[in-house]
Amino acid sequence: MRSFIRINAFLFISVIFLLAGGCKPSKLSVADDMMAKGEYFEAAKNYRGIYNRLNPSTERSLKGEVAYKMATCYRRINQNSKAATAYRNAARYSYPDSMLYYYLGRSLQAEGNYSRAIEAYDSFLNIFPGNRLATEGIRGCRKAIEAKNGKRTRYVVKEARIFNSRRADFSPIYLDRSLNTLYFTSSTEKATGKKISEITGTKNSDIFFSTKDEKGVWKRPEPAKGELNTEADEGIICFSPDGQTMYLTVAKENPSADSSVEIYTSRRSDASWSAPQRFEISSDSISAFGHPAISPDGRYLYFSSDMKGGYGGKDIWRIRLDSHRNIPENLGSSINTAGDEMFPFLRNDTTLYFSSDGHPGFGALDIFRADLNSTRDHWSVENMGIPMNSSGDDFGITFGNGEEGFISSNRNDAHGYDHIYSFVLPQIKVSISGMVLDRDEEPVKGAVIRIVGDDGSNQKAVAKDDGSFSFKLDRGVNYVMKAGAPGYLNQKQEFASGMEEEDAEYEVDFILAAVNKPQVIENIFYDFDKATLRPESKTALDEVVAMMNDNPNVTIEMGAHTDRKGSDEYNVRLSDRRAKSVVDYLIAAGIQQDRLSWKGYGESVPKTITVRLSREFPQFPIGTVLDETFVNSLEPEQQEIADQINRRTEFRVTSITYEYY
Repeated sequence: MRSFIRINAFLFISVIFLLAGGCKPSKLSVADDMMAKGEYFEAAKNYRGIYNRLNPSTERSLKGEVAYKMATCYRRINQNSKAATAYRNAARYSYPDSMLYYYLGRSLQAEGNYSRAIEAYDSFLNIFPGNRLATEGIRGCRKAIEAKNGKRTRYVVKEARIFNSRRADFSPIYLDRSLNTLYFTSSTEKATGKKISEITGTKNSDIFFSTKDEKGVWKRPEPAKGELNTEADEGIICFSPDGQTMYLTVAKENPSADSSVEIYTSRRSDASWSAPQRFEISSDSISAFGHPAISPDGRYLYFSSDMKGGYGGKDIWRIRLDSHRNIPENLGSSINTAGDEMFPFLRNDTTLYFSSDGHPGFGALDIFRADLNSTRDHWSVENMGIPMNSSGDDFGITFGNGEEGFISSNRNDAHGYDHIYSFVLPQIKVSISGMVLDRDEEPVKGAVIRIVGDDGSNQKAVAKDDGSFSFKLDRGVNYVMKAGAPGYLNQKQEFASGMEEEDAEYEVDFILAAVNKPQVIENIFYDFDKATLRPESKTALDEVVAMMNDNPNVTIEMGAHTDRKGSDEYNVRLSDRRAKSVVDYLIAAGIQQDRLSWKGYGESVPKTITVRLSREFPQFPIGTVLDETFVNSLEPEQQEIADQINRRTEFRVTSITYEYY
């Protein structure tokens, strides 16, 4: 992330290398001096020229040293492919620095070459067993490999081209909750001044902004108005809740000392900003302070610093703004690691977003979400996953409405320049649809369907003329549905929507029983020539139990019918015993005895062919009565089908006024 290095002189402090003693070529000392000042872009060019002139046979040691230093410069300006190549050359020439394989692993990981990065980390762990940064690097690489194989989040990330220039554009932030003005930092050629930074090879950064037009479309960016932008490096900003005060990171060059990074403030008057004034966090004049973030209530200023008392690298701290005692408070080990934690953003008082290369990630800097527990003594940290994160640097998140906003990333940029990307988490669409039909599979027009969730939701719909209905639902909710219509018994069904990270459409049909005519109970089976119910009848009988429970004001008569075979007297006795077997089952299942009666009809009530039966058996027209005379006229094969239809168990509603308590 070249832009971060440029705006952030932390690196001037943390990456100054001790120069090896002895006589060296004059140009090498010049390159070393550039690197010591943090002028990585210019130093890398000099090292590359020196490296190419060295003899690989007689100057192996020096060639390895130059390769290592060149790799360090490339890594600092995020040209990871060049850095990895240079580190491999340093290893080939046996450069003895113990950190070589760790930095090689970091460069390969930032390049997206995860398998080879793991190999480099393993080589480093052979020297330093248990090193946390290398161990976390391996974890991050393995998570990235999993994500490449399909384990991605639902976020959709796209380049926000309207904000991006041919240089670096990063760290967007909304001015206020109107969400109509977006500020960000950029090293575009339109930035103030003409000087090219020796650190990055681009101009120093300025602050730019964009507003929406009357149609809600973002306009082309322009420099922040007023006295904000200078020859210095300005950027990484935030605003007070009222949008009147800007906190910004400023890196000012000092020819006689290391450049300093500090937090400044600027006040807004209309659309113009005042000249920045230094905001003193601490009397510490050595440490760097940057990346300000204001809590939504305006009470705290969060920032990143390498000040003493941290956990290594740069940590996230905070101070009270509503107190005279501005004592910096470190956010602790659940947030901060031995690596770098930067770019904080407060969504609310218990949700923090930040970037880190110390927690397990997919590349260089990754964006993490941290949630504060109920006792406010521990943060739970979670990687935002792919595609919010990539193998490159991902940082500077800001939110608009809901789960949408902007991030910065140098993904897919060969020069390592940062650009602004939009993101959105599409809402998962969950619905349920179905049909309300009668037992002849004809639509029940005007049926009323209700659905109640254990989340407190309560919806109602009326079936269309074709019997169809639909509802929008939420994930992870238990629902109870009931359908009913005049002249029909109610039916209830239960189901739970899942928590899958994808759209889901459920289907459920209701089959309602008419009150004014007998209803066949399908799949009731008896032993041959007996009234004993077979086990496979249980499912159908349990559905009758459910129907009776769903309609507690109803009483029914259970009727059994036989085919034409056997004497009338025999068939009546057999069917009567069979009907009673069903009633006994229902009583045993908890249905009150006085709601039930039974009758055996033998062959006295032959079945009349319905619409559904005619669809299933088109050889029998609708309305055909399967009496003995008609069945005897059929071919033997068709007689067996007719007899099977006549052998049935039905229920008939006898009352809808049963009083229950």
